[in-house]
Amino acid sequence: MSDPLDKATSKAPETLGEGCLSRYDPEDMSPEDGTEFPGAAELWEQLKEDRDEPKKPA
Repeated sequence: MSDPLDKATSKAPETLGEGCLSRYDPEDMSPEDGTEFPGAAELWEQLKEDRDEPKKPA
């Protein structure tokens, strides 16, 4: 079986920080590094509404 990493064609962006504070360097990122999520704004609004609704007692 061949190494799946041999097939990788793109380079991961550089990272900043260490451990749980590690994150990608925004200066090293390009549009190809992300993904489109057209429903993100609608999902965020729905999640905020769900969180703000008072819980009904069981």
